[in-house]
Amino acid sequence: MSVHHDRSRPADPRVRVQGRPVDSYPALPAEARRGSARLVTEVGEEVLSRRCRDVAEFGSAELSALIDDMFLTMYVADGAGLAANQVGVDLRLFVYDCPDDAGVRHVGHIANPVLELPGPGGRRLIDDHEGCLSVPGATMPVPRTDRAVVRGFDKDGEPVVIEGTGYFARCLQHECDHLLGHTYLDRLSKRDRKDALRQMENRREEVFARRAAKAAELGR
Repeated sequence: MSVHHDRSRPADPRVRVQGRPVDSYPALPAEARRGSARLVTEVGEEVLSRRCRDVAEFGSAELSALIDDMFLTMYVADGAGLAANQVGVDLRLFVYDCPDDAGVRHVGHIANPVLELPGPGGRRLIDDHEGCLSVPGATMPVPRTDRAVVRGFDKDGEPVVIEGTGYFARCLQHECDHLLGHTYLDRLSKRDRKDALRQMENRREEVFARRAAKAAELGR
């Protein structure tokens, strides 16, 4: 999921890491400093259009390295979330660094996520613009619920429960969609989908230039 905000500012003391509150957290987490940037897959690539495999092996160096790479790739692309298939890896895993509407910063990763949304009686849909790192340069209004819970596991296999409201709830739904083989384009009408793809065609080179500049800024 794409977002534009200033990561050079001091870290907000209101931060939740892996769903738990912490006093502060670096603007560029250790995972990103260890990682290497990877290419972001684009809509039309086959890995984005099928359900990903469950993470079966936890605690491995390979899984930790993938998470590190995904964090750095997300920051280079100025994203709020990134799913494993967006770097070409067929695993049910995503990372995130995303604010909610109250200004709380949420940072973490989750494997094998199960999304829980409010029932019809408590569901409030918000129609807001949404972008995607795999649809570079395009944004379109997409209705999402204003609350979401995701249950899964961390890289060591420990259970994790992440609760999101507002923009962060949108991010959680967006990333879970990816792992089911869907992008936000699948939620659009044919006309709006064509509009989004036209935006992508017109803006993708500008987006790639920004990513290259960001990579240089981060020394990557």
